[in-house]
Amino acid sequence: MKKRERREFTEEFKHQMVQLRNNGKPRAEILREYDLTATAFDRWCRQSERSGSFKEKDNRTPEENELIQLRKEITQLKMENDILKQAALILGRK
Repeated sequence: MKKRERREFTEEFKHQMVQLRNNGKPRAEILREYDLTATAFDRWCRQSERSGSFKEKDNRTPEENELIQLRKEITQLKMENDILKQAALILGRK
């Protein structure tokens, strides 16, 4: 099977595709007519239902947002810890 080249679609286009589905046009017909993948189209529909936005950050669950925040904090704390270790080594030499 030949790999399809990645394409990008505007938000306006995504809204139009979701609107077509909401107006009763069959999913298979939309996919065939506009040469879309089923996974991309289904994701657009889900995102539109959830938040009305197609941006990933707008469609994250509270748990996903918390996980991202905690990972940032861990990175920050590791950096601070490394700085303190270096300072302790420098002060220990004097």
